[in-house]
Formats: sequence, C-alpha cells, structure tokens
Amino acid sequence: MKEIIRLEHIKRDFQVGEETVHALRGVSFTIHEGEFVTIMGTSGSGKSTLLNTLGCLDTPTAGEYFLDGISVRTMGKNERATLRNRKIGFVFQSYNLLAKTTAVENVELPLMYNPSFNAAARKEKAIESLKAVGLGDRLQHKSNQMSGGQMQRVAIARALVNDPAVILADEATGNLDTRTSYEILVLFQRLHAEGRTIIFVTHNPEIAHYSSRNILLKDGRIVSDTYNDNIQSAAKELAKLPVEVDN
Repeated sequence: MKEIIRLEHIKRDFQVGEETVHALRGVSFTIHEGEFVTIMGTSGSGKSTLLNTLGCLDTPTAGEYFLDGISVRTMGKNERATLRNRKIGFVFQSYNLLAKTTAVENVELPLMYNPSFNAAARKEKAIESLKAVGLGDRLQHKSNQMSGGQMQRVAIARALVNDPAVILADEATGNLDTRTSYEILVLFQRLHAEGRTIIFVTHNPEIAHYSSRNILLKDGRIVSDTYNDNIQSAAKELAKLPVEVDN
C-alpha cells in the first residue's frame, strides 16, 4: 500500500510567556492510501496542533513529516502553501464558504492557484465535484440559500476538486443535527469505499465506529492506535432514524 502520511517523532512546543507548552510530545504514525482514520482526544490533547501540522498550516519544532513522499519540515511558507493546495482537501466544522458566491464558484477556488486549469476546465471540474456529493441541482445556489448539510457538501466538493492525496476533516459534523451528520458520514464512507484517504479529527467518540482506524491522543502523545474490524454502516444508522415530517 502506498504511504500517504508519515510522522516521525513530531514535537511541537509553544512559548506562552515564561512557560513552554509541549503540545505534541513525539508523535509517530503512518497512514496508507485508502485509510479512513479518526483522530480523537479531549480539548488540550494536542489534536488541533496535530491537525495544523498534518494540514501544513504549522511546522513542527522537531521530527519529520512526509506528505505523499515529500518532506514538509524544511519547506518555506510558499512551498508549503502550494503543497497544501495540491495534496490536501480541507473540510471544516464551519464550512468556510464565501457567502455571496455560488456553489460552483466556491468549489472552483482551489483550482484558481493551479495553472494547469483554465476557466472552462475549472468550472467543469467544479460541477463534476458537486455532482459527486449529490448537489447537481444546487450549482447556482449561494451559501445563504442552503442548509448546513448542503453547505458541508459544498465544502466536501471543494475538498475533492483538486483530487488531493488526503481529505482532512476538522469536526466536519460538529455543527450538524443527527440526521445531517449521518448523511455526511454516509458520504465520507462512500468516498472511503472509492479509495480516498480520509483523516477525520473529532472529539466525538461515535465517529470512530464508522472509520477503519482510530488514533487517540492525550497530553500530546498517542495513547492508542487501533484498527476497526467491525466498521458500522452510517447508511444503516441513517435508515433507522425517524423521518421528520414538516408541519
């Protein structure tokens, strides 16, 4: 299996006044192509720092990070930004969509920095990506005309549009109700079944039932790294929910 992510003894220290905070204390793991990994931990466990490291938004104090075979630690800011744009698709809790732009325009954004796409190719790729998440009928809708679940689907389409090596999701169901959360999990499970590599950072232990592997952080260290032999189907759970009837 192709190695997508390799962390070797990653440490991240922050200076807070006189004190040094050790946010990550020697984290090592490898993620292969096609894995669906949840990274969990309570507030202060280091998972946000780890997310920022994996997303090339921050560089470690010590240790090595390889993303799709490329060493990240020695890169300058601009190189990191290019790598991030080409290799990582981000999905955030708060969607991070531009308010007054259409679904297509939002999804096109990551391709703006990719010189191999002209305007027509960008649009075509964005439409294809929106159809893949079930929003083929919402292409011209603006963010304020959509539900939370639809906005999160636009965000997932945007994450997919560059065909990234890894999808990095940060509490991607955190702002959604139960039914919509399951709908989004169904989508992530489908992407996983298609061979996508997904890292889902969350504090919700339920999500681990739907992924293939779970890494648990505590005080900046990995306390467990387990594989899930009994992956639950989000679609089955969704089917069990009572259908909401509008009055």
